[in-house]
Amino acid sequence: MSAQTPSPAADALDDDSTALTLEALASACCMDVHWVTARLNEGLLQTGDDDTTTTAWRFSSATVVRARRIAHLEVTFDADPHLAALTADLIEEVTALRRQVLHLKGN
Repeated sequence: MSAQTPSPAADALDDDSTALTLEALASACCMDVHWVTARLNEGLLQTGDDDTTTTAWRFSSATVVRARRIAHLEVTFDADPHLAALTADLIEEVTALRRQVLHLKGN
């Protein structure tokens, strides 16, 4: 696990049209490329397309947020990658449910 400083790639998260490369995703997570590819191979992260060529992989802002969350959980709590991903799933589900409740209250 590397201790890099977040790059300007992290600033691109607000723009949903921006798709990050493998290297940019790793940098945004303060991890190395091997960490990202390991999480991809385990099915914990997904690319934006079905291309299996690592040079063609692109990642959406949602994937970047998920990857950063998983990396944070792994580093902070020494969490197993699968447990960190499960926690990320639960956080994403709670966020989606809160959005639904707010939408229903607005109508």
